[in-house]
Amino acid sequence: MSLQDQFIQAQADSKNLPERPDNMTLLKMYALFKQGSAGDAGGDRPGFTDMVGRAKYDAWSALAGTSQETAMQQYVDLIGELQA
Repeated sequence: MSLQDQFIQAQADSKNLPERPDNMTLLKMYALFKQGSAGDAGGDRPGFTDMVGRAKYDAWSALAGTSQETAMQQYVDLIGELQA
């Protein structure tokens, strides 16, 4: 199975985890997914009144420079760990 196929499968599997991950893990999942699917974060950072959007943007932008393939593999690995 190609990395792209594993990434798509991990995305589907993330919706059926045995228990809801903590907020930090959810942010990591979001950031890895965005980096793997879209590359480096772009656009303006949300304002301080949008705390959730700002946290998501910060988590994603922290991965700047990480290749999409590396982010995809880390996302697949993380979802695999959460399923165990």
